[in-house]
Amino acid sequence: MSLSDLRRPSAGALAIAGVVVCAVIWGTTWYAITWQLGTVDPVASLTWRFGLAALIILVGCALTKRSLKLTRAQHLAALGQGAFVFAVSYTFTYAAEGHVTSAIVAVVFASLAFLNLVLFRVFVGQKASREAWIGATLGIVGVAVLSGGEALRAGFDDRAVLGIGLAFLAVLSSTVGNYFSWKGQQLGSAILPQTGWAMAYGTAMLVLHGLVTGAHFSIDVSPGYLISLAHLSILGSVVAFLVYFAVARAKGYALASYISALTPPIAMLVSVAFEDARFGWTALLGLLLVLAGQALLIRAPKVS
Repeated sequence: MSLSDLRRPSAGALAIAGVVVCAVIWGTTWYAITWQLGTVDPVASLTWRFGLAALIILVGCALTKRSLKLTRAQHLAALGQGAFVFAVSYTFTYAAEGHVTSAIVAVVFASLAFLNLVLFRVFVGQKASREAWIGATLGIVGVAVLSGGEALRAGFDDRAVLGIGLAFLAVLSSTVGNYFSWKGQQLGSAILPQTGWAMAYGTAMLVLHGLVTGAHFSIDVSPGYLISLAHLSILGSVVAFLVYFAVARAKGYALASYISALTPPIAMLVSVAFEDARFGWTALLGLLLVLAGQALLIRAPKVS
């Protein structure tokens, strides 16, 4: 083994680094989103977020002379990805948070890795390992334990049931969007142009949705809103989603989507730092379960 081989990080190490980067970024976006609530229509905020992110990616590709051309089939895959990952899923997510707390939404989103395994098994024929199934299940249990106290305090009245239903629709939409992202990969789409076009298509659908529903497309020029918009667009969308899809292509969508189980612990730390929140031993137990599930998913072989 040469010295260069020793210095070159393994695929597993890169996957771990990617998961950590996404978890840290998306773990802080929960707090950043609160800076945008109450002043601008959620549809407008999502439009500015993904519109700016798409512009950054597409212009970046043009400046670095990366081809933005996709075949008709690749464009259709990007269209499906944009519709389900960026437009539909986030619309349902914002609506869900209007009915229940973000912790309950996080519990529902912890099922994303498990649903990805189911979808790719049923519709693509991928057979995941036992470690992957156990790891994804541990993620669901871990986040449920971690957020259980808040979920119980919220109660389960009609409003909460509606919020949970909306959150589950958001997860299902993300799962379908992951399928279209995988389809683009199978068709030979590069990550940058496919993600850029997908965000552009998602933004166009958000605009259409806003026009149909009578949303008011305004923007808040206060420092708090603009800082949160920059964070959500540049880090939460451009950086995190590009890393997410890179991990998904390298190690599979189950491992990549497990980030949805790791973000609540990061969000809790942010809440402790900025909102003086306090958590007990159940949070520690949930975190340990989440980390155990993560370890199993990283060890699990990628399905082709």
